[in-house]
Amino acid sequence: MIAGALALGAAAWIGWAWLPHLATPTCTWRGPRARRHVALTFDDGPDPEWTPRVLDLLAAAGVHATFFLIGERAARAAAVVKRIAAEGHELANHSWSHPNLWFCGPRTTTEQIRRTHDTIAEITGTPPRLFRPPWGMVNAAMFSAVHKAGERCVFWSIQPEGQRPTPADQQVTYVLHRAHPGAIIDLHDAEGTKQAPQRLVEALPPMINGLRTQGYALSTVTDLLTPRT
Repeated sequence: MIAGALALGAAAWIGWAWLPHLATPTCTWRGPRARRHVALTFDDGPDPEWTPRVLDLLAAAGVHATFFLIGERAARAAAVVKRIAAEGHELANHSWSHPNLWFCGPRTTTEQIRRTHDTIAEITGTPPRLFRPPWGMVNAAMFSAVHKAGERCVFWSIQPEGQRPTPADQQVTYVLHRAHPGAIIDLHDAEGTKQAPQRLVEALPPMINGLRTQGYALSTVTDLLTPRT
């Protein structure tokens, strides 16, 4: 009885008010199908060891991408954040400490989003315009906080690494098999599953080459979503 009451109370507190947001223009899983473009996105950084390696690979390939940064890591690795921005990549918000926002109240959720928003703006001089919820978990408070911060919620349409470690060659095969115009590809330059950044560094060059062989151009999320006349 007590457990059931607690569960109902939690459900009522969290609510399902976030559902309508998933169908609004401020919430995105993919870009338009009209252009043969895809966006590479990187979560959970910056990592002082692995993010620079990813940046080296992107520079060698002439690719610009979007980095969804965890605020507390950005604050500790400001030099890496500045390099990401200086090399023409897009910086975006991935919360302050990567909590499951489904279970966070309005005050915590707002702090998680606003603190990272302000930190990126202070380091680079440019505030982020995109937000990705950790694990894709959302609640109504999150959408309100994202809107107030002037950001747009971005999920993904391809995620080659699931809950278990996936070898680099399998990730490449997964992405190339599922690539589609407007795809937003979710990768990890830090954290993720065990040794995810190491496998990413192996997978990234053949993944980029394979996408280009299939005729795709690679861009940032904002460029992917920007209408062309």
